[in-house]
Amino acid sequence: MSEHTRRRDGAAQVEAIQNRTPGSGPDSHTRRRLLGIAAAAAATSLAVAAAPHAANAAPRRAGAARAQRDVLDVAILGAGLAGLTAARDLQRAGCQAFVVLEARNRVGGRTYNHDLGNSVVSEAGGQWIGPGQTAIADLARELGVETFGTYYAGKTVFLADNIRVTQDLHGGIGAQGQVAARLSEMARGVPSGAPWKASKAAEYDKLTLGDWLARQGLSNEEKFSFSMAATLSLGAPPAQLGLLHYLSVINSANSDYDTLEKIKDGAQETRFVGGSQILSVRMAQDLGDKVRLSCPVRKIVGWDREIVELHTDGGVVRARHVIAALNPALCQQIVFDPPLPPGRAQLHRAWPAHAPMRKAAHVYPQPFWREKGFNGQVVPLDGPLIWSVDNSPPDGSVGVLSAFVKPGYLPAEPSAAEPILSAVYARAFGDQALKPTQYHDLDWGKVDPWSMSCINPMPAGFWTKLGQHLHPPLGRLIWSGTETADIWAGAMDGAVRSGHRAALQALGALQAPLPSPVAEA
Repeated sequence: MSEHTRRRDGAAQVEAIQNRTPGSGPDSHTRRRLLGIAAAAAATSLAVAAAPHAANAAPRRAGAARAQRDVLDVAILGAGLAGLTAARDLQRAGCQAFVVLEARNRVGGRTYNHDLGNSVVSEAGGQWIGPGQTAIADLARELGVETFGTYYAGKTVFLADNIRVTQDLHGGIGAQGQVAARLSEMARGVPSGAPWKASKAAEYDKLTLGDWLARQGLSNEEKFSFSMAATLSLGAPPAQLGLLHYLSVINSANSDYDTLEKIKDGAQETRFVGGSQILSVRMAQDLGDKVRLSCPVRKIVGWDREIVELHTDGGVVRARHVIAALNPALCQQIVFDPPLPPGRAQLHRAWPAHAPMRKAAHVYPQPFWREKGFNGQVVPLDGPLIWSVDNSPPDGSVGVLSAFVKPGYLPAEPSAAEPILSAVYARAFGDQALKPTQYHDLDWGKVDPWSMSCINPMPAGFWTKLGQHLHPPLGRLIWSGTETADIWAGAMDGAVRSGHRAALQALGALQAPLPSPVAEA
């Protein structure tokens, strides 16, 4: 019998004894008395009268044991990169009594591939990795997923009214100069996973990034550049971003602003062959029926007790530990019984969920802009498009332009949105852009109730007030998801790292000694 089995069976005995109601069986004093009377053959009728009690006790113990066998070691909420990584680690460690509960009808979380046909995809969510993002790179190698470089050769097109300017940035982001260097220097003192612990946390967290930039004497070009970078990386303009949070993100990128924002040698350098969602798909395939789709968790009961009940649309799941691998804001859609402590509950309520992002993909017979010396990047100073990028497959067999779109600037209907973006591309690359063969569009704020926000633009004052509640487990609850990562929080790499950590926490908790079974006299 394995140690795990012994612990589980021991726990079953403990629960059977703890749950026994008065009168469910004779106590030790009564048993000794009955045995003594039976041995003396002085009161046979009393022994016969006790028999029904003994007969009834066995089914009750058997029922408790069966109920205990239905209890899983771990239930994981969310089949994105974090949850599936945790599940994969549990399985590799020999733990088989777990389940992954996913509210959506697919895996992948905030990664999703548009199928363009002929094994070509375009990523609608997270898609890039770069230097220092070793956790997700290692995962890809283990899963047999290859990578390739983001295309950036050629000129970027800048549009303003009737003005069109082209410039070869060589995979960079343009000159940010001394201001970027100052941000990098400040970021060295702000821990990625715990910015509230920085020595200057109180000072920095009083300011937005916009407040700080306003003191730097920026040119209009620099203001636009920093604003675009912040919006693309963190989902909000500088005026809505806490300076402390922004510095913690730069800290993840080796405390180098350029590494965070650029393509060459930066966080946008590398893509996955088959798209980023393929990582989750392959992990889910290996996990088989342990992944349950369309199974949102509505209520969590008894998170402070030995056995937790998760009430889902597919029934009740009982587990000893729960890994919540989801955006903290989504916890607002779950009823916790008993209620969570005030600090954690307030963190859920205050977590920003207003950066859904919208991403569109234009497909063409070939990447025609490359022949004209362009890299597919278009940066308008106004209008619906924030930035476009060449998102074609490795062999360039078709041309794909992927666009990041400003919320509320395009019609919701794809058929109406497509020609508006096509016209912007036509200004940049010519009339060939007016005739895409396919158009795909995903607004993360409207696609389902389970996404809400693609990334998290943390406001000023958030981390110093609520950061301390982000990581500590509560009862049987273990918090995971990219938002909890020690580095690269908010990125795919951070999701993988958080999944590894959560699995270790769960395995450690499962090894903690359980109460010894009470032996019967």
